[in-house]
Amino acid sequence: MTAPVTPVEVRVARASDEAQLARLDRISWSPRSGFPSVIQQAGSVFFLTESPPQAFLVGVIDGAVVGYIRLGSPLPLPENAHVVGVLGLAVAPEARRRGVATALLTAAEERARARGGRKLSLRTFSTNPYAISLYTRFGFQREGVLRAEFLIEGQYVDDVLLAKYLTGLPPD
Repeated sequence: MTAPVTPVEVRVARASDEAQLARLDRISWSPRSGFPSVIQQAGSVFFLTESPPQAFLVGVIDGAVVGYIRLGSPLPLPENAHVVGVLGLAVAPEARRRGVATALLTAAEERARARGGRKLSLRTFSTNPYAISLYTRFGFQREGVLRAEFLIEGQYVDDVLLAKYLTGLPPD
C-alpha cells in the first residue's frame, strides 16, 4: 500500500517566506535551467523592489515552501497589459514529480484570468527539456526560438518562447 500524497497548497508569498525562497532558489537552478551568473549571486535576499512577495505564488507541502512561480508583465506597456508573463518557476528537487509545478501553473492561470489576462507567456532554455515538456503538457505552444541567445558554460543555448492563450487564439 502506498502512502497518501500530501496535497499542494498554493498561496501568495509572504515576506516571512523569504529565507525558504532564497534557499529554494539556491538549490533549484542549474546551468541547464538558469543563468550561472545569477545562480552564483543567489543569497539570502529573495524579494526585490521589482519582485515583491505579491508577485509570487508559492507551493507549500506540509508547511514547507517547495516551489514558486513569479508572475508579472513581460513589458511595462499598456498595449501589453493583456499578457501575463511567467517570469520564473522553481520546484525544490525533493518535491519534484509531486504536482507542485502543475498546481502553480493552474493557480497562475486562474490569477491571470481573474485579472483580465488573455495570454500567459514565458521563456525557457532549449537545454531544459523537462520544463518544455511540462509547459507543453499544460497547453503552452511554441511561439518562437531565439537561436544561440545565450552563451552558457561554452555552449550556445536557444531561448524558447512559449505561450498559452486563455481566451482562444487571436484572429490572424
